[in-house]
Amino acid sequence: MLQGFEWHVPADQRHWKRLRMALPNLQDLGADNIWIPPACKGMESTGTGYDVYDLYDVGEFDQKGSRATRWGPKEDLQELVRSAQDFGIGIIWDTVLNHKAGADFTEKFSAVKVDSESKYSVFRVQNDLLEDNSLQTDRNIEIEKPEDITAWVGFNFPGRGGKYSSMKYHHQHFNGVDWDESRSQNAIYKVADPQKNWSPDVSDEHGNYDYLMFANLDQDHPEVRADLFRWAEWIGSEFSLSGMRIDAAKHYSVSFQRDLVNHLRKTVGANYLFVSEYWRGEVGYLLEYLKILQGSVSLFDVPLLGRISEISQTEGGDLRKIFKGTLVEQSPDHAVVRSMRSYPGICYC
Repeated sequence: MLQGFEWHVPADQRHWKRLRMALPNLQDLGADNIWIPPACKGMESTGTGYDVYDLYDVGEFDQKGSRATRWGPKEDLQELVRSAQDFGIGIIWDTVLNHKAGADFTEKFSAVKVDSESKYSVFRVQNDLLEDNSLQTDRNIEIEKPEDITAWVGFNFPGRGGKYSSMKYHHQHFNGVDWDESRSQNAIYKVADPQKNWSPDVSDEHGNYDYLMFANLDQDHPEVRADLFRWAEWIGSEFSLSGMRIDAAKHYSVSFQRDLVNHLRKTVGANYLFVSEYWRGEVGYLLEYLKILQGSVSLFDVPLLGRISEISQTEGGDLRKIFKGTLVEQSPDHAVVRSMRSYPGICYC
């Protein structure tokens, strides 16, 4: 599997064209699948797609300042997929299902502030390999009484006009936000509703690591669940994908992920490939995740990445111990090993 992008690819809406031109060389290098970035419209025209605004807009509608996404228009993406198939190369879609960003309007609702750190610290802890335990807090603890806040949670996708899906999103479709517009205050707020809580089957970091950023989707809400299932089935058939990368897998319900995987294997294809990004350095957490997913996905071997980093910085590091405590050692059939060989805008896995 080849990672067909990196964070600093130019925001010139020509990336699908560049990838298509590289296909002959990538075939010669032995690439079976290309992992493409989240190709959905972000909260702004230069958004990478991890700041997902509209899952159903893949460069087709004039929204957020552009018709095309950062990577290019839908037509270029279609050409890339068709050309890749001609070369016998599958397409892996980077799937972001835990939040939405760039809402069209605010709504007022009751929420409760929970024990949390600053947004900056959340981002730093998420991206550091070794986490700073001094930053650990417990988001299960409510530190104030519920109060009305105003937050950016209204999504009606006016540029798309209901094509592909009539679903509109409102505050009841989310379980957390990190900004109160009425007070210009940054904090992590849990939506105050007796029927709503953080998902219980997520990473236990910070007490509960359901919330990551933006407006956090509540996958227990039946309308959210139905729309995400519908979108995943639609995108798989719309582009004849060979599989999906599940982004931020530790930040939303594992049982939801299991149900989604099983649904797509039945509706899109029994051989659909799934690669999950469950970013924890202890192999036991990855094995437990695989158990719940019934071994139906592959995982990036984060512990192995940690071992490589540790040994590379240790004088006289012993390579004979490189696989100790890794997914390669304990569940090799499910391990995806990340390599960083360079090609313009591309990484290898």
